[in-house]
Amino acid sequence: MRQPMIVGNPVLIVVDMQNSGGRPIEEVGIPIMDGYEERRANALEIVAAARRGGVPVIFFQEAHRRNLVDFGRELDGTEGIHCLEGDATTELDPALLPEDGEYHIVKRRYSCFFGTELEILLKGLRADTLVLIGGLTDVCVHYTFADGHQRDYFMRVVEDCVGGSSFAAHDASLAAMEYLQGGARVTTATVIDAFALRADPSISSVPASV
Repeated sequence: MRQPMIVGNPVLIVVDMQNSGGRPIEEVGIPIMDGYEERRANALEIVAAARRGGVPVIFFQEAHRRNLVDFGRELDGTEGIHCLEGDATTELDPALLPEDGEYHIVKRRYSCFFGTELEILLKGLRADTLVLIGGLTDVCVHYTFADGHQRDYFMRVVEDCVGGSSFAAHDASLAAMEYLQGGARVTTATVIDAFALRADPSISSVPASV
């Protein structure tokens, strides 16, 4: 059953928008499809809209210890060594940093839920709908979406503000997320409009389903 785009209390999750965005695989260890600058511009607009609308923003950063102890099986596939602590490319994009009162969580694995405090934070925020932007569509965004779905959050992915390891993987992953929740795929413009409504105290949010 298709739900409204935002149900109850939304939270914006910015997934791994780091200095590695838009750089070649030889430099950062992972393949990233073209278009980072456009996605970055969209992210800036979405984050600004969230702040204006009082929507909590959580910034995630993937980082690994330099002795590689926490990579696990992550290097068994296409990805090479990436996001090492201390590397400039591991830092958050300087235009997309948390402000006072916002949240920054470092993660060691793909999903924003795995081995992090995210669930505790979301409970404190009384979150119902999670809006995902960032990368990679087919890796960290997808696994976060699936984990949120299985925890009964209403999941939304901003399809023009996420980027995959390739265009084919990006499209396939978006289709898989839409399969799990009808209406999961949204656009930057739609999200900005929805967050703008949150700034108007005369407009009530849609209550969460039980």
